[in-house]
Amino acid sequence: MLTKKRSLMGNPLKTKQDVADSLKDLCDPLKQYYSKGFARLTLGNTSAAYADSTAGLEGFSRVLWGLAPLLAGEEMEDELWEMHLQGIKNGTNPRHEEYWGEITDYDQRIVEMAAFGLALILIPNKIWDPLSEIEKENFSRWLSQVNQFKAHDCNWLFFVVMVNLGFQNVGLPHDSKKVEENLDRLDTFYLSNGWYSDGMNGHVDYYGPFAIHFYSLIYAKVMEDKDPIRSQKYKERAEVFAKEFITWFSADGSSLPYGRSLTYRFAQSSFWSAAVYAGIEPFSLGVMKGILLRNLRWWFQQPIFNDAGVLTIGYSYPNLVMGENYNSPGSPYWALKSFLPLALNEEHPFWKAEEEALPEIDKKVIQKESHMIICRNEKNDHVLAFNSGHLSTNEHTHTSAKYEKFVYSTSFGFSVPRAEWGLSQGAFDSMLALSEGDNIYRVKRHCETYKVDDDYIYSKWKPWNDVEVETWLVPGTPWHIRVHRINTDRLLDTADGGFALGIEDKKVNSDLVTNHEDKACIASMSWGASGIQTLIGGGNAELIYPNSNTNILHSRTVIPTIKTRIKPGTSILVSAVFGETEESYYKTWEETPIVEVDSNRISIKALNEKALEIYI
Repeated sequence: MLTKKRSLMGNPLKTKQDVADSLKDLCDPLKQYYSKGFARLTLGNTSAAYADSTAGLEGFSRVLWGLAPLLAGEEMEDELWEMHLQGIKNGTNPRHEEYWGEITDYDQRIVEMAAFGLALILIPNKIWDPLSEIEKENFSRWLSQVNQFKAHDCNWLFFVVMVNLGFQNVGLPHDSKKVEENLDRLDTFYLSNGWYSDGMNGHVDYYGPFAIHFYSLIYAKVMEDKDPIRSQKYKERAEVFAKEFITWFSADGSSLPYGRSLTYRFAQSSFWSAAVYAGIEPFSLGVMKGILLRNLRWWFQQPIFNDAGVLTIGYSYPNLVMGENYNSPGSPYWALKSFLPLALNEEHPFWKAEEEALPEIDKKVIQKESHMIICRNEKNDHVLAFNSGHLSTNEHTHTSAKYEKFVYSTSFGFSVPRAEWGLSQGAFDSMLALSEGDNIYRVKRHCETYKVDDDYIYSKWKPWNDVEVETWLVPGTPWHIRVHRINTDRLLDTADGGFALGIEDKKVNSDLVTNHEDKACIASMSWGASGIQTLIGGGNAELIYPNSNTNILHSRTVIPTIKTRIKPGTSILVSAVFGETEESYYKTWEETPIVEVDSNRISIKALNEKALEIYI
């Protein structure tokens, strides 16, 4: 199995055959984990919120996101497909011991049914035609349950659409009224400039590109003759969105780690796969090919597999701490959605196109729909998303860490809490944490109000009912400025955390260097540095060493932090935060921005730049 992992790391990912080989290398290690009747795939012993039997179906179905495009694009008899076909026969047979069962409202199995819809669209000759009449009846009856039960009011509404598109493709009765209702409801999630929220007033995150846009582009391709108006609308929205979404990608192939469901990993680039499949060209095929293939290459260099070659729960390394309550061992294989272009034959222009680098992207891009200002360094290999946070929240795991931090970075990642006691367990990078002196800290979970301006981001939030925090965030790289005005009736300890610097160098044991003064501290490794300085409001600098495995990119980190005790009343705290990915970081570390306060006016001036004035 280790050979398979080495094959992925060494695969140049240049041709269609290379991409197909990488998919096979991802799937081959799974063969030993199928159940006796092949209807379930059990890849580990950890659990999710739903039954283990449903988790087994999840693992089984998610392989189809890659396997169906692979079989659509080449004529082949594949052992894995034969196992799947037998699994479908048994899983949909009510009299078989591995029957997938009757579903209920908001059932996880609704999610997994969408992959069967895709297979009915792409490979009807392989998944439908080989079935006997009774097997076809069992299969269609089991899948048709999707039309009878409630789905969550978010991207889940598209799962019904996918199944019905599959039914339509093989001549089965389909619920066109339900499809129409769901598509109309999904339209209400549309914001502007191509952006969707994941439900009314929901978060704006990867569920736009790797779910709503992904399925809408499949719909546009399949239904362009039967529903040309809606299909054209989906394509136009995706083309506009592509111009925004490209800013989330770095020249090295990585993409912005932000939001939930990050264990789906290279599903990050599946939007570009769907764009190619649907035939839209917001950029040249070479540019889109480059984004997709560089992202896959980046991921295949990360230690994301176990010793058997199976994808793990986590982000850039196995990590249950950051996982979701709905992540079973098979969940990560949603990442196979990025292999959709394999459904295109080898003569398609996409496979003939020469891979191109990222086009020129502005160093600062305002994205009001995503509540962000995106910045990038001169080398284009470090992307930062400065973030206001959202007005709403939810009960998903680590929502504050995944949606409410001041900035998200392709190089520094972000951290999630390990436990509730103190700064080390809380791992509060890129956050302001507040405590009543009991070592239990509160952070922003949602905003009372926010504003994304051309030059800064403003948010107001309340960690307690009688404590109001206003934050002005001035983006930049390598420096950015944070201004906090805190109105409190309580005596509070505050901790303003900088970037989490990975201190586990994979090539050498450690080359951590630190420089610590009362008002500033910095930590550096060979690849970059993280630092913070207090400018106004007092406070002392301290290097916080969080619990291991709290950061999604680096298993061990250090967080430069400004700690301040504030009395009841109004306090203004201003800090300059530093994050550099150049070895010569010390040059820019000496170029601290100048901040002056005059009554309610704050003047901020970085080196050789005109002063920015903010009225607070």
